[in-house]
Amino acid sequence: MRKYFGTDGIRRIANTELTPELVYKVAKAGAYVLSKHTDHAPLILIGRDTRISGTLIESAMVSGFLSYGANVKLLGVMPTPAVAYLTKKLKADASVVISASHNTFEFNGVKFFSNKGTKIPDSLEEEIEDIMDSGKLDELTAVNDKIGVSEYALELEDEYVYFFRKIFDDIIEQYNKKDFIVGIDTANGATYKVAEKVFTALGINHIIINNTPNGININDNCGSTHLDNLKKFVKEKHLSLGIAYDGDGDRCLAVDENGEEIDGDKLLAIISSNLRKHQKLNKDTIVATVMSNLGLNKYARDNGLELLQTKVGDRYVLEEMLKNGFNLGGEQSGHVILLDYNPTGDGILTSLMLIKTILEENKKASELGNLVKKYPQILVNAKVNSEKKYDYEKDEEIKNAIDKLEKEFAGNGRVLIRPSGTEPLVRVMIEGENQDYISQKANEIAKLIEEKLK
Repeated sequence: MRKYFGTDGIRRIANTELTPELVYKVAKAGAYVLSKHTDHAPLILIGRDTRISGTLIESAMVSGFLSYGANVKLLGVMPTPAVAYLTKKLKADASVVISASHNTFEFNGVKFFSNKGTKIPDSLEEEIEDIMDSGKLDELTAVNDKIGVSEYALELEDEYVYFFRKIFDDIIEQYNKKDFIVGIDTANGATYKVAEKVFTALGINHIIINNTPNGININDNCGSTHLDNLKKFVKEKHLSLGIAYDGDGDRCLAVDENGEEIDGDKLLAIISSNLRKHQKLNKDTIVATVMSNLGLNKYARDNGLELLQTKVGDRYVLEEMLKNGFNLGGEQSGHVILLDYNPTGDGILTSLMLIKTILEENKKASELGNLVKKYPQILVNAKVNSEKKYDYEKDEEIKNAIDKLEKEFAGNGRVLIRPSGTEPLVRVMIEGENQDYISQKANEIAKLIEEKLK
């Protein structure tokens, strides 16, 4: 069991749980683990979102890196995928994003990226933790002329803008329309400046909202986790499309011209359809997680595509993509990985692929959103003995109840059982065509699990 790292780096309340002292140790140990096979002073990039605690965490992190002897380029406020892209582009040894993604402002976090621009694997995070708690940190202290130096490199934001221009300039110019207008919600987060630059450079008509961060309004009733205001805005302004990013810019969700949500599953369907038309969908396969809606499964099946599902977490989606040569994957939450361009979820890239598809196919966003028929989902938490939460697979009565329901669905429904990683809960998720029926069945199975595993 890892002590510091969770499913997406370290994420805690800033300055009380995620203290400068802890960040210093993480930086020093991380620099060692991520660069111990190099024969030069490592170069590490640091980007952050707009949280009030960002510069505090950044200062402690810089100190840890310089103390080890690493050199640092400070990117300032920069989306997570921009940091990943620049890590590869500059051939840096590693990078760090200081962000708590979609969480409220009082949280902050630390995510490490490798020299390939990908989130580091669980094994490296465990190695960093071992170093932090081993008492070896004092041995990793640079002296004299080996001490690292840091410098600001805010101009590298323009490299990220140019990245999009190379991909989309020609195609947008060919198909763009004056009456095609996009509403963009940057969640008062890491995309608040660069999104404006990208859309302006590409000549896409847009109106940008929630782009005035003050340190505490990141994700505050805005962005990809709070779509209601964007839905209203799109309908009131008669816009063609609404786009919402999360706090660190690696997620994107959309809203069609009628104010209806286009979630990650629908984005995967829309983008896969366009890639396939251009013979650019590797092995005719989409990689998603077990939490993707049954509607995405049926879309893939009906269109002769393969849908592979991993455990929850975009890092596991990426692992599957890298292992087997797939180039499109993602999560329902809006993490979409387009591996031909960037090895992590990229909200701006995802939104531009959606816009390219809408313009190129001369269809409304709502028409493309209809590629996937969403099935109702019900999630019920069963409270169990923490030591028994993985035993549901061994209980014959629980297994029989699940098997019976899945046979009854005959491909038009799904049962997914998942123990919580942090709480004494077993999560029961059921999908099907009838909301009332699946709600009844989810509660029945949850009650049975509680009785058997108490």
